[in-house]
Amino acid sequence: MGPIARIIAIVAGLAGGTVFSQAPEFAQQYRQRIGGAIDELRAIVEDFNRQAADHHLDRQQALNTYAQSSDDFLRDRGVSMQSTITRYETLQSQQLKLATADPVAKPFVLMGEPDDVVFANTWRDFVPGVPVSFAGLVWGAIGFVGGWVVAALAGLGARRVARRRKGVRPAI
Repeated sequence: MGPIARIIAIVAGLAGGTVFSQAPEFAQQYRQRIGGAIDELRAIVEDFNRQAADHHLDRQQALNTYAQSSDDFLRDRGVSMQSTITRYETLQSQQLKLATADPVAKPFVLMGEPDDVVFANTWRDFVPGVPVSFAGLVWGAIGFVGGWVVAALAGLGARRVARRRKGVRPAI
């Protein structure tokens, strides 16, 4: 590898390391947003459960009452409430997985099944952090190696193309 190729590989490695080192910070900001979403959904779900109990129904009985209504609005409202309850439970599950995961693994947990709304809003408002944590350093190293490999492979491909254009066949 020539000196220019080495410089390009190092720059690509540093760029990859910088980008990947932000994965734990993004996961942390996502986790904070999930907490806010859960708090809001909890208020809605608990209010629904309380209203159901006031009418001597459990949650499922109340949802069945909506579903069996002859009124389209009430049936649609029941579907909407079921969707809210499902999202609430899904976010709670993901929050637990994020809380119990090792710091280095949190980005993988996040990538497993992110909530589209929370993910989009986290991305929109994301503020990069300095990777002073162990997880940030690990992800930075992964990105550095990945950037280095991509640059090396791109350089290898460029050399092969240049050799073919000159009529020189690479040795196999």
